[in-house]
Amino acid sequence: MGLFRATGLVALFQIVLAAAALSQDVTLKSRDGTVEISGTLLGFDGEFYRVDSEYGMLTVDGSGVICSGPGCPDLEAYVARLRFSGARDAGNALLVNLIEAFARNEGYGLRREVMSEAAQDLTLIDEAAGRRVAEISLRLGSSEEGFADLLAREADLAVSTRPARPEEVSRGLEAELGNLASAAQARVLALDALVPVVSRRNPVAAISVEDLARVFAGEIDNWKQLGGLDAPIVLHALAADRDEAEVMATRLLGAAGGALAAGVQRHANGAELAQAVARDPFAIGLTTLSQSGETKILPLQDSCGFRAEATRLTLRTEDYPLVAPVFLYLTKTRLPAVGREFLRFLRTPAAQIAVRRAGFVDQAFSRTPLKQQGDRLANAIRAAGAEVPLTDLQRLVEALTGWQRLSVTFRFEGGSAELDPQSIANVITLARALEAGTLGADELLFAGFTDGGGAAEANRWLSRKRAVSVRDAVVSAAATIDRSRLRLRVEGFGEAMPMACDDSDWGRGVNRRVEVWVR
Repeated sequence: MGLFRATGLVALFQIVLAAAALSQDVTLKSRDGTVEISGTLLGFDGEFYRVDSEYGMLTVDGSGVICSGPGCPDLEAYVARLRFSGARDAGNALLVNLIEAFARNEGYGLRREVMSEAAQDLTLIDEAAGRRVAEISLRLGSSEEGFADLLAREADLAVSTRPARPEEVSRGLEAELGNLASAAQARVLALDALVPVVSRRNPVAAISVEDLARVFAGEIDNWKQLGGLDAPIVLHALAADRDEAEVMATRLLGAAGGALAAGVQRHANGAELAQAVARDPFAIGLTTLSQSGETKILPLQDSCGFRAEATRLTLRTEDYPLVAPVFLYLTKTRLPAVGREFLRFLRTPAAQIAVRRAGFVDQAFSRTPLKQQGDRLANAIRAAGAEVPLTDLQRLVEALTGWQRLSVTFRFEGGSAELDPQSIANVITLARALEAGTLGADELLFAGFTDGGGAAEANRWLSRKRAVSVRDAVVSAAATIDRSRLRLRVEGFGEAMPMACDDSDWGRGVNRRVEVWVR
């Protein structure tokens, strides 16, 4: 019995020693032999080792150390792995185009294997060396699934057609994955928009946001109520499990406090919806600009006569009220080198061309001189009253003459001084352009505007304060700009140039903004 106990203890001791050996599966020694770190290899991205050591979690530059032990990777055979999850339509239509453009730009071969609409694998190949560089997996379902996979560490990047929800941001912080609401972890891949579509045979020329919500809530059910023919309205919408349906519910019906009407015809995708609407002169659908097909897109018009059309410019400036950006989210976990190269590529002109080819709106900067903004000036004159005297309009015109409006605008969350998700991403986009010197401008003017609520003098002060805060955020993000060669100015014009009527939440939201002008 004693022998059995002794034998058992020896076996147990051997198991403990083996476990200890496995837990110290790599040793990283500096090339001069002065520093040595042992621990469990958690990851290797082709450049850096991530090790759980007695000193905690460490990230070590592979170029400065020699790795020994059973856990050391084969450096010659290393293949980077990137896992994408999230919105299916945006992933298939947009992300694949961007990966293909990245491969061409970097001189990689590309092998693509499509298993289903929801799953495909892409392999980047260094054809000269005859080896695989990266294996990229796309597992696409919905934005919600993308965030779930990201937070469970089952995806490296998530594609989403909506911003991260507060609870998702909180879970990311709790899991020590970083702040998903920050500009460092939330990129805008491309711009899209929710648009009302009808047949080209339908005579209705425009519709208000409020009437659009009432149509889909079933409160308006005849085209005659919208200035059209005396005929029932046939409703078309995307399937309830599609991301666009969620955006529709929150951005349109949610604001109106309504629910989608019974009897609406549902479609599996935007292309199918567009085809059905195009065939029926009494149909109306709500889909995305990128999937509007051969339909007629109705401009949004408010009670004051302001009209907003979904164009490349109005989406970039967020002057169109139902912009729907496509986001790319990542955690603070370090990506492999090829992943970081892909993120840098997304800011290049080649990437913006790929975005346009995929049917989305890119974020390349464009400029519009004041003299080409007659409609905006006419609206400002028409909306002027006791609170906005002629002297305010004259000051605005004098201040902006000779300047060009840049196609980037900063807008704020409803009832808040916080920038909205697209504008948070715009901070980084503008900062990187300033660092690279690609704007070709010597001066930037941050021009603040407000809605019509409150006294005119207070609004002028508030609009300037917001312009200062946006300027400071951009400067803080652009750490390497040469301030001696670039002049940054701020102005506050209050309610002097409204973009929409102030009689609705979305109208007030469109009016609260900071524009960027250059010369």
